[in-house]
Amino acid sequence: MLTVALAALRTRWTTLIGTFVALALGVGLIATMGLGLASTFDAPDREPQRFAASRVVVMGNDTLTVPVRRGASTAQVTQRLAHPHPVDSELLSDLRELGPVTPAGRQATGSGGPDAVGVDAPVADVRRVVGDRAQVLTGDDRRRADPSTERDAEALLTVNALLGTAAGITAFVSVFVVASTFAFAVALRRREFGLLRTAGATPGQLRRLLLTEAAVVGTLASAAGCALGHWGAPHLAQLLVDGEAAPSWFTIRPVAWPLHVAFWTGPAVALAGVWAASRRAGRTGPAEALREADVDTGVLPPVRRLLGLALLACAVFLMTKSLVTDASGLLKRKTYTTQPMVLITAAALLAPMLVRPLTRLLRLPGATGMLVRANTAASLRRTAAVAAPVLITVALAGSVLSSAMTVSQAKAAEAREHTRADLVVTGEDVKGLEARPVPGAVLSASASTAVFVREEGTALIRSQARAVDDAKTLAVVERLPVVAGDLRDLDDRSIVVNEEWERHTVGETVRVWLGDGRPVSLRIAAVLAIGTGNNGAYVTAANAPTAPVDRIDVRLAPGADRAAVTAALRDTGGTVRSTDRWLAATHPRTSPQTRLGLIVVLGIALVYTALALANTLLMAGSVRSTELNALRLAGATRPQVLAVVAGETLFAVGLGAVLGMAVTAVNLAGLGAALATLSAPVTVAVQWPVVGGTAGACAVVAVAAAMAPKAVRHG
Repeated sequence: MLTVALAALRTRWTTLIGTFVALALGVGLIATMGLGLASTFDAPDREPQRFAASRVVVMGNDTLTVPVRRGASTAQVTQRLAHPHPVDSELLSDLRELGPVTPAGRQATGSGGPDAVGVDAPVADVRRVVGDRAQVLTGDDRRRADPSTERDAEALLTVNALLGTAAGITAFVSVFVVASTFAFAVALRRREFGLLRTAGATPGQLRRLLLTEAAVVGTLASAAGCALGHWGAPHLAQLLVDGEAAPSWFTIRPVAWPLHVAFWTGPAVALAGVWAASRRAGRTGPAEALREADVDTGVLPPVRRLLGLALLACAVFLMTKSLVTDASGLLKRKTYTTQPMVLITAAALLAPMLVRPLTRLLRLPGATGMLVRANTAASLRRTAAVAAPVLITVALAGSVLSSAMTVSQAKAAEAREHTRADLVVTGEDVKGLEARPVPGAVLSASASTAVFVREEGTALIRSQARAVDDAKTLAVVERLPVVAGDLRDLDDRSIVVNEEWERHTVGETVRVWLGDGRPVSLRIAAVLAIGTGNNGAYVTAANAPTAPVDRIDVRLAPGADRAAVTAALRDTGGTVRSTDRWLAATHPRTSPQTRLGLIVVLGIALVYTALALANTLLMAGSVRSTELNALRLAGATRPQVLAVVAGETLFAVGLGAVLGMAVTAVNLAGLGAALATLSAPVTVAVQWPVVGGTAGACAVVAVAAAMAPKAVRHG
């Protein structure tokens, strides 16, 4: 069987070159993403920078540790404080008695004391003096005092999510492309398999023949892909650094396991892709060698139909469940990037069932149009093989990019709805107006903070919050979506929460930890709608004494002198902007990491679609000489024959684009329903230029590939 398979590969290598390239590219991308992922698990060992000359570093406590339930036992959960503790003056005095103390010039926010100091004294003596008042860092742990440590950890987490999503998209698209390519190749070899059956080959031998071919192609493609991935990983790292998605020191670490995973993925994907096609080939009868009809039948096997319907039901269930139980989850990037793939896969599997009804609905003018429509409906397998990858790419472009922009615009619209301010002052530490009010204006100063709450006894949840100086002025300058209670009732013993909290009943007492780690019990004064996720908690400034004021919302009184108020606000040291300019600067804003991730995802899908289209149409064109010669004998001119081929191709690409837009519409409808459920503005933003450009690129590649075979050009 191996000899027959190798002979078949030598004879039909042109029909498998597309599959080889798709597999090699998929393995290469998985190897590249895997090497990148492995490099994000641990930051490289770097020398301490801030306190490199100090033997010991004393740093204020910057974490909150709370016990939670884990089954029958308990575990300690740690969260980083919003306002780390400083090294206070009393502790500094005690440390100076041990030896020289080196402050690094960085103050803890709003505290007036340093966040960390270096001490040149024996470690044991420092630990004895410090006790539990602060943290004692030695050796490599001194890096924790470097301000870049936390930023680097967050950047690595972002890179990890980006590469993980890209690797998932790669695996998803490569499996589909390889499976559809093998299925179409098997359909074209129907007469060959009929002759083998006539010569005495059993169904099992035909299946083993195809599986052997797939294993050989997969192994060779894996070897090429691993070499490609090893070469491309450093370039990916440099791309992430240049795009500010990764720290400047990010490099690919020398690890082997991603290459092993990628290598064995190739044969596994090839065998999985050809398995269904081999089962269908095994059912080929000897009479197929005599078949002349070109009308496709049995293009949707029962297994594929059931799998497609099951995935369709799963997609409906997931969307319904999210809308009912956790609508805010649909607004998260990971959800709107990955969840649409279930519906996209279902539509792609059911494409042969959807193509023929759509073809019958459309009427094309003229004799050429009639032939295009008839050939498209008759060659259903070829039409579905062209439409499916277009469907996937258009649906990904429409669903993912449009969802990202929809969420961003909903956040911007929500921010506009929630403010009554005419001017906004922002800065890292806005101050100077505490003792001198501004005539003709109502000012509401607030600071960024956080509160922590233990929900159901099993999780410590961090909630972003704002600390306000006066709840009554906040109610004047803001239009918050209060669903219960009164915002003006907020005082030093209460809190404003949103409906996402486990406890959100007005008057109920909730135990929280403040941004500096202090545990308090606060009464719920008001409850806000969940919205797009920006409706956090509100506390008074007394519950965040170390949080510096970073925003002042200003509402002008009727007839107030705007220029005079603006001039007075500049004394705060902050940036004074109109509300519209402030919103334009902060909403919507897509981070470079998000933009780069979406470009990578769409680029992978587009490359694979181009490969699938080129491979399918090159294979299909190479066996159409009899059909096209019949057209010439019937009186069609060569330009008319080419017009028929191009028309069929564009018609199939158009069907795929229509189905892709239908999938996009369903996904965006679910996102819109989630926004409505959360009482957030529903602003659906379809990225028509991207969707149109993607469909246009697919059409160009498809027509070029359809015209390339000699049987078409000389038909």
